[in-house]
Amino acid sequence: MIGELRPGCLFCDIAAGDKPGHVVLSDEVAAAFLDTRPVFKGHVLVVPNGHVETLSDLPAEAAGPFFLRVQAVARAVEAGLEAAGTFVALNNRISQSVPHLHVHVVPRNRKDGLRGFFWPRVKYADEAEIEDYAARVRSALDTTF
Repeated sequence: MIGELRPGCLFCDIAAGDKPGHVVLSDEVAAAFLDTRPVFKGHVLVVPNGHVETLSDLPAEAAGPFFLRVQAVARAVEAGLEAAGTFVALNNRISQSVPHLHVHVVPRNRKDGLRGFFWPRVKYADEAEIEDYAARVRSALDTTF
C-alpha cells in the first residue's frame, strides 16, 4: 500500500471496499473503478491505494508501480471496449473534484465528439450496463506488473 487510507475520503472508501464501486483492479498499489459520471462509457479512474492528494505527494518510489497500473488499465480499456485509443489525464488541485490523486482513462474513438478539455458527461442506462463495462475492462486487464 502506498500510504494509509483516509476514512471519509470517497476514493479511499471505494479502494477499501467500504463504499460501492465498479472495481476493475485492486491491489496493494492502486485501485481502478468506473467513473460514475463518465466522459464516455468505460471511463476508469485509477487511484493510489493509500491517501495521496496530488501528483507531487506521490512518493517517488511509488510513481513507477502506480503508472504501470495506469498503463495496464489503458490497454485494458482499449482491448475490453474495442476502443481505438484512450485519453489519459489527471488534474492537480484545480478541477480535482475529489482531493485524492486520480488518473482518468477514457476510451476514445475517431469522431467521438471530444474536443479540447471540455468533458461532456454521459450516463449509463442502468446498473447492469455499468457492470457490463466493468466486466469487459476487468477481463482484458493484464495484471502481470
